[in-house]
Amino acid sequence: MTWLPPDFVHPLRVGVPGGHHLRPITGEDAAIDYPAVMGSRERLWSIFGEAWGWPAATITYEANKADLERHAAEIEAHESFNYVLFDEAETTECGCVYIDPPEKAGADAEISWWVVDEQVGTPLERALDAFVPRWIAEAWPFERPRFIGRDLSWKEWLALPDRTPPTE
Repeated sequence: MTWLPPDFVHPLRVGVPGGHHLRPITGEDAAIDYPAVMGSRERLWSIFGEAWGWPAATITYEANKADLERHAAEIEAHESFNYVLFDEAETTECGCVYIDPPEKAGADAEISWWVVDEQVGTPLERALDAFVPRWIAEAWPFERPRFIGRDLSWKEWLALPDRTPPTE
């Protein structure tokens, strides 16, 4: 049993209001992703650190690239999805959106996202905050998506019971 229908085709490029777009991340994005993540590391750690242990202060460029390559393989296998938020020319990473199978009970997908420090509080962040739930509802086959950090805090999410895998 998988978490997505076998015929589901994930979006390859999705326009975001304001001239930006989302697309699946790849290892080739490391040269743009690494400085974006490390430039916002302290704030990202305050959000994701307890739950994911990411991004560690000691992460290297090579380790980040390996993470991106792992994400790309997971996307290809439809195991989880990491979409990078780019400007139109794909010269600036502005954030990421994660769409994952549920780790905790009560949802059929767990979605989270972030923007780089320079975009916090800007129209782009507000546009992404409004866009992601609408996009998930329109383009993804979920009935009970959970928006971590939005519907509930990361601390509340961590306190939820783990999901029990279905028996076959």
